[in-house]
Amino acid sequence: MNTRPLHPLDPLSPDEIQKACLLLKNKKALNEHYRFAIVRLEEPLQSEVLDSTQHPFLHRLAFLCVFDAKTNDTFEAIVDLSTEEIVNWESIEVKKPPYGQAPILVEEFSKCERIVKADSTWREVMKKQGLTEEEIEKVQVDAFSAGYFNDQDEAGKRVVHAVCYYRDKLSDNGYARPIENIVAVVDLINEKVIKTTMGDKNIPIPKHIINYDSAAYPHKREGLKPLEITQAEGPSFTVNGWEVSWQNWHFRVGFTPREGLILHDVGYQEENKKRSIIYRASVNEMLVPYADPNQSHFWKSAFDAGEYGLGTLAGSLKPNCDCKGHIYYFDVPMTDNDGNAFIKERAICMHEEDAGVLWKHNGSAVNAANEVRRARVLIISFFSTVGNYEYGFFWHLGQEGSIKFEVKLTGIVQTAAIYSGMRYQFGSLLTEELAAPYHQHLFNVRLHMMVDGINNSFSQSEFSRLPINEINPYGTAFNQVKKYFTQEDEAVCDAKAKTQRAWNIYNPSIVNDLGQTTAYQLEVPQAPLLLADDASYVAKRAGFAKHNVWVTPFDPKEKYAAGNYPNQHAGGDGLPKYIQQKRSISDKPLVIWVTFGPTHTPRPEEFPVMPVSVVSIMLKPFGFFSRNPAMDLPKENEHLKQKEGQHLKQGCRM
Repeated sequence: MNTRPLHPLDPLSPDEIQKACLLLKNKKALNEHYRFAIVRLEEPLQSEVLDSTQHPFLHRLAFLCVFDAKTNDTFEAIVDLSTEEIVNWESIEVKKPPYGQAPILVEEFSKCERIVKADSTWREVMKKQGLTEEEIEKVQVDAFSAGYFNDQDEAGKRVVHAVCYYRDKLSDNGYARPIENIVAVVDLINEKVIKTTMGDKNIPIPKHIINYDSAAYPHKREGLKPLEITQAEGPSFTVNGWEVSWQNWHFRVGFTPREGLILHDVGYQEENKKRSIIYRASVNEMLVPYADPNQSHFWKSAFDAGEYGLGTLAGSLKPNCDCKGHIYYFDVPMTDNDGNAFIKERAICMHEEDAGVLWKHNGSAVNAANEVRRARVLIISFFSTVGNYEYGFFWHLGQEGSIKFEVKLTGIVQTAAIYSGMRYQFGSLLTEELAAPYHQHLFNVRLHMMVDGINNSFSQSEFSRLPINEINPYGTAFNQVKKYFTQEDEAVCDAKAKTQRAWNIYNPSIVNDLGQTTAYQLEVPQAPLLLADDASYVAKRAGFAKHNVWVTPFDPKEKYAAGNYPNQHAGGDGLPKYIQQKRSISDKPLVIWVTFGPTHTPRPEEFPVMPVSVVSIMLKPFGFFSRNPAMDLPKENEHLKQKEGQHLKQGCRM
């Protein structure tokens, strides 16, 4: 792929990343202890981007977050790559309330293990668990974000909690053998274990090895016959740098360390006009709180985007495994913790999939038309591995104008050791010596909308049963109740399946052929939101997870649902803080924030690796088009040419 920027929203190229890091090192005399936690494009203003005449004159800006690994002094910087000047250098207060640290670095996972295994107190605790010196070296140490609990031993320090698992071989699945009720609190700056906490129950380490690699299952079922997905004429999309066109859709691809995949400037071509729908879309935060109040688990409430970085932990996708068919991969420029650029190959996958029947009708009248069209969707996706879990994030674009955001969850559940016959109240049994706590996965998607233009408004609709009366004598009538929101603090909404509650993002200045405002409708499944008590620390830190839908007027400073630095933050930042401004959301540039996700009851069938579980939200055109925009699709076999000596390719024949 072409890594040179062709557009103001293109991710930083490797050369730009390297230039930004070197400029900051040189101009601020950063020593070798400074770590580069975040390096990304600082996006220009929407008005500048949409004015294409300004593109050659826009300066490319890089945002960087760095900290000194010896002092924890933390800074934000913005570097102008055109003038080679540092246009902003700001100290971030991480040592005083409400705290908040830079995200946990990849290198700090191994650093945590090294610190823990060098600690004499921790080693003595391991010996009390029956481990020898040699066996202690086989222990898997997982660094886990510490959260915030007003613990003075941790206040103002850069801290992680270390939980441990035993492995006979380093290749074993450690999550089958947790070392329960023992947690080391690790100071990453001073490189020491602050304390090792122990629960009041001495639970033995599980004995059974339960691996998930192919060698662990020598007796395999008979394989399936090959299923080939081919596109002999190539894909139907076109790619120019980070710009994509497909079936009337046009958009740009982006990527950041925190969010991973971003879609920019999403629009649909209708006749000779590109109609805008979304300016910027990404998953910006997610929360995984656990229900077990015991020593090893009560503090687990990972903010996987803000504390680790979904983009930072993105994997290189495997051809014909993670995606199937004719695949286009985007290689993504990234930064290591020393400030050196590198390329994450195959970080983003784009491909087409058959999606079943799109529309169909068999006319019942004599000589009536019998027609059917198959659906095809374009899917842009990436996978992120956050500790034991894998998350796949998928954007689906449909030929009929729909936009679906889907999350696929797999990997290994967090485990807890139990003794035989033990009642485990806060989760599910996996084996006689292993359980898994109940937990939630609450994702937040940020949608900077642009339905037929920059300024939009927001409304809610739901169905209402009508009583029997003179208008409704048979009691069969029901209608739809609409509510229009004008202020952000009022537009905090929850899904309601009973009334099929949905929300419209509409342009009050543009009407369709029926005189209705053009809109896209948001559908969110009803499921439990944050179940932790409102007085809990996690509830104070994750206010965004208490409601499904939030609406704010666009502000370039308000990028993340949980605030800029949720790692060890005491709470009160993010969406609950944003909406306190009580700003107007009528005919304004709007950001829609959507929280959704499953509450997970683990099953024995989900261990040692859980089958994929899928959750999604949907945006559908609602009066945006005058009729079904997919009516112009040809029959499956109309555009295929019969070649001499070959059979006609199979299509839909009526």
